Amino acid sequence: MTAIHDLSAAELSAAYARGDLSPVQATQAALARIDAWEAAINAMYLVHRDSALAAARESELRWREGRQRSPLEGVPITIKENIYTRGDPAPVGSAASDLAPKAADAPPSARVREAGCVILGKTTMPDYGMLSAGISSIHGITRNPWRLDRNTSGSSSGAAAAVVAGYGPLHLGTDIGGSVRLPATHGGFFALKPSLGRIPVDPPYMGRVAGPMTRTVRDSALLLAEASRPDPRDFMSLPYQPLDYAGALEGLEAKGLRVGFLPDMGAGMAVHAEVRAAAQAAATALADAGAIVEEIPGFMTAEMLDGMQVFFEARSYNDVRAMPEELLAKIHPFIVEWCTWRASAFSGSDVMNGYAQVMLMREAAVRAVAPYDCVLSPTSPIPPYEAELPCPGDDPHDALPHIAFTVAYNMSEQPAASLNWSYTGDGLPLGVQVIGQRFDDLGVLRVSRLLERLRPAQRPWPEPA
Repeated sequence: MTAIHDLSAAELSAAYARGDLSPVQATQAALARIDAWEAAINAMYLVHRDSALAAARESELRWREGRQRSPLEGVPITIKENIYTRGDPAPVGSAASDLAPKAADAPPSARVREAGCVILGKTTMPDYGMLSAGISSIHGITRNPWRLDRNTSGSSSGAAAAVVAGYGPLHLGTDIGGSVRLPATHGGFFALKPSLGRIPVDPPYMGRVAGPMTRTVRDSALLLAEASRPDPRDFMSLPYQPLDYAGALEGLEAKGLRVGFLPDMGAGMAVHAEVRAAAQAAATALADAGAIVEEIPGFMTAEMLDGMQVFFEARSYNDVRAMPEELLAKIHPFIVEWCTWRASAFSGSDVMNGYAQVMLMREAAVRAVAPYDCVLSPTSPIPPYEAELPCPGDDPHDALPHIAFTVAYNMSEQPAASLNWSYTGDGLPLGVQVIGQRFDDLGVLRVSRLLERLRPAQRPWPEPA
């Protein structure tokens, strides 16, 4: 019999409807997992035990009276700490940040609260979200439940650990260069980076999205349907589409599907042999099921990836250069070195040249996907790396070589998802990425569901020691 904490959101909703379970029981089960795992993995910034149980009791009453607000009524959820929730601080991973409570929910938090979800608390992240790692000057080190000496990746690091550990079925992260997909590949679960503007955020920013992180494709589809409801605060948001994403998942056949297979991006870190083998196995499974799979060359150049890094470094340097010394000393020193070592000498021409490379990358990404229904690639070039490192290689002068497979689709605004496929020889997860045409979030979800059906048997989720 499946333990309550291992039930999906869809399964919990069905159990509530039958009267077999209540939101209070599901919330208690999620809180028990937090108690069992948290000392080892450090996934949570805030745990709202009392308010979560109070919300669960209210939800239980709505179910009893037939007043449920959505299919996610009473389902536990965690929210990344940079997605504001009223009454909570949002330090954005940094000890240098203001800890004043926020006055209002950000759009994704508001939507899930309106849907009746039970907010368990806020998950950890690295300083300013600018590390693809689980290391923070305020939160400490977040560890991967699959193996505690391994990294969750980031910046949705706490959300990743929470998914794997079973802190409820629903988790919201953010992504500006791979920050829900890289944790998904290193955690062995599913995450969707929606099209830019599909889920309203505040404040909006180039490339930045909020996205669902779940154990199943269906749960992400259910969460997308609620989180994508409109909010006027996001002036970059897409027109609202009231789609039943979960209801439309099934029925896609591989036969005739045109898939571009991108095994090597051509820039950034070299692709690990086991990562390539997993991506190749997923492409072969699609081809064996009838898809038309064509290998395509990488479109990222070293100049494009460096241009992206110039943009990120300049953006962060602009934030830290005006800080007084006492605040600067509180930021993780890796971040300070990363954003100052060359950005302090950037000219306007340097920054604009970097931005021009970002726009070339955007164009190249759209062109690469254009001939196909979707593109399939590795999500990360490497398996999970050491938990204590801020980035693979621990070099602040080369901090982002592992984001080459993910970052382009933030800039091109295309939907992209990571789904676990298989495991390394020593049992660590290996995910594959599905990239769709601009605005085709449903298409990415449907292909991901097809791969979910085709993939080999998955390992049991890890348990606390």
